[in-house]
Amino acid sequence: MGHFLALFVLLLTAVACHSASQNVTAVSCTISKYNADHIKNAQKECSEIIIDGIIVPYGVSLDLTGLQPGTKVIFQGTTVWQYTEWEGPLIKIKGTNVEITGADNHVLDGRGALWWDGLGGNGGKVKPKFLRVTVTNSVVRNLYIKNAPKNAVSVNGCIDSVIEYITVDDKDGDKNKGGHNTDAFNVNSCNNITIQHCTVYNQDDCMAMNSGQNTYFLNNYCSGGHGISIGSVGGGSEVKGVFVDGCQIVDSDNGIRIKTKYGETGSVSDITYQNIVLKNIHKYGIIMQGDYGSKEGVPTGGVPISHVTLKNISGTVDKGGANIYILVENASDWHFSDINVTGGEKKVSCKGIPAGTGVSC
Repeated sequence: MGHFLALFVLLLTAVACHSASQNVTAVSCTISKYNADHIKNAQKECSEIIIDGIIVPYGVSLDLTGLQPGTKVIFQGTTVWQYTEWEGPLIKIKGTNVEITGADNHVLDGRGALWWDGLGGNGGKVKPKFLRVTVTNSVVRNLYIKNAPKNAVSVNGCIDSVIEYITVDDKDGDKNKGGHNTDAFNVNSCNNITIQHCTVYNQDDCMAMNSGQNTYFLNNYCSGGHGISIGSVGGGSEVKGVFVDGCQIVDSDNGIRIKTKYGETGSVSDITYQNIVLKNIHKYGIIMQGDYGSKEGVPTGGVPISHVTLKNISGTVDKGGANIYILVENASDWHFSDINVTGGEKKVSCKGIPAGTGVSC
């Protein structure tokens, strides 16, 4: 009887162990064909998720907003989206302590030419934004984004995170009725994030920060767009603590830009641009304007711009452009030094430069 009981207990133990093994979190899962349920389940069960060259149906986001802490997502192969007019985003990612990365030779192909009509978000086809990221204590790195229909990376509500070695390649949008509003990085409501070592070819802002604090934009290359921008700021939003260092801005309409909305409220403070190289800037090497959205050319001071440092800014502006253009109201505590931006011969009338700034138009 004792021997039989021992065998029975052993059998129960084996069944229990087998049952438990079915619930152990998988080490790695590969998604090679789009299936919303499989993607959702993988986020619950897998510590590593490989997205392998899938085709995402039209009008659907690749939804990675259920990532468990510690998850690593790897994109490999070519991921594409079927065409339809909608707002997007094509991908949305949310998580804490996650890593998002790309394998060698992967492509996230937005096939922007299917939507591009030269109008961006100002009419024509409804174009989806590409990637929305909302992460905490996380890293997003080594992604290759090609031909985003509209905004490439929306960085929303991120905290204590790093975004690095991202390529946004919208060079094809320069042709025919091409890309418009193809901002590389739109930053909103974040705190303590770093965007670094990225390469951007686009037709709008390399970075546009509309709200948030403690943002570091370091050692990035920006080509073909509208420059590195704070703003446009208004609607009561606050931008505080932005540090831009070691960047190159090439073949762009603007270089360094701060823009606040006409007739609105908010604040811009504690801004540093340093060690910036400009090359072949078409319109304005340095532009700070408090009349954005107005055709009157008159700045308003509802969004004061204070505590601004520009240091070691050099480079060239096309003959038809202006090296520096400042049109602001209610600005204070600006410090410019080692500014050597040359080539622009356009005559502009500046207004509102704080006394002692160390620069003139």
